[in-house]
Amino acid sequence: MAAGRLSDRERRVLEEIERALRRDRRLDRRLRAFHLPPARPRPRTALFLLAVSVTFMVTGIVTSEPAVIWAFAAVWPVTLVTVFRLLCRWTDG
Repeated sequence: MAAGRLSDRERRVLEEIERALRRDRRLDRRLRAFHLPPARPRPRTALFLLAVSVTFMVTGIVTSEPAVIWAFAAVWPVTLVTVFRLLCRWTDG
C-alpha cells in the first residue's frame, strides 16, 4: 500500500464517522460558536508600546547597554505591527 492512501475499509469507516459528525447538531452549534473575532489593537496598547519603545531607544542611545538595545529590538517590531493594524482599522471604511 502506498503511503498516504487509505484502504477501502478505512475509507468506509472514515465516511461513516464523517456522516455521524455531520448529524451531530450540538457539535455543529459548538463549532460555530467557537469562532472568535480577530483581536483588534486598542489605542492605549499602541500608545503604551510606543512609549516603551521610545524609552528603550533613548536609554539605549544614552547608555549603549546591550540589554537595553536588545529589549528595544524585541519591542519595536511589535509596536510597528500594532500601530500599523490600528491605522488600518481607523482607515477602513
